[in-house]
This record gives sequence, structure tokens and C-alpha cells, in this order.
Amino acid sequence: MTHRANRSTQSDEHEPDYRFTLANERTFLAWIRTALALLAGAVAVVKFAPGIAFAGSGRVLGGVLAVVSIASVAGAALRWHASQKAMRRDAPLPSTLLPWLLALGVLVVGGLVLALALLYSGFGHG
Repeated sequence: MTHRANRSTQSDEHEPDYRFTLANERTFLAWIRTALALLAGAVAVVKFAPGIAFAGSGRVLGGVLAVVSIASVAGAALRWHASQKAMRRDAPLPSTLLPWLLALGVLVVGGLVLALALLYSGFGHG
């Protein structure tokens, strides 16, 4: 029965307008560029600032950046696939939490950097 249901679902699908497919792909690639930038930041922090404030602080910050990068790649791939499937079925595009999760990740990194800068820069110890 499942095989028959899959066959009918596939027959309900059609090739969407190529402009929408290409726009979906450009959005996916934008997410990938963002993830690559986050990953490059992670490598740079771990390599060039291993002990920003205390031993291992660069690793922590680099680790958070790497996790946000990996989550962005996974979310982008899932989003691309879900959007492509919805377009093929003339269904509404699915909602996504990806922008919110990326914003949260960048806020966490920014908060860590700010906290490290304030705590270990000698601010107020003059």
C-alpha cells in the first residue's frame, strides 16, 4: 500500500518554473556561504587566538562557531529539499527556524566575545 501511495504522490509532482528552482538554489548557496564564513572564523580563532582571554577560550569560541556553521549547512540542505518538494507539489513553502537559529548562534558568539573582551581586557582596572 505504501508503494502505491508513493507512486500517486510522485505523479502529483511536476517540474516547477526553472526561475523558482534557481532562486531556491541561490538561497541554499547563500546559506552555504554563510556557513563557510562561520567555519573560517572558527579556524581563525582556534589558530590565531587560542587563548584570547584564558587557556582554551579560543577553542570554546571556535567550537561554537563550528557548531553554528554545521547547523547552518544541515538546515540549509533540509530547507532546500523541503522547498523544492513543496514547489513540485504546488504546496505552500514550509516555514523555517533557520534564520532564528543562525541569529541566536551569532548572538551567542557575539556575547562570548563581548564578555571575554570586558572581563580580560583590563577594562576598569586603570
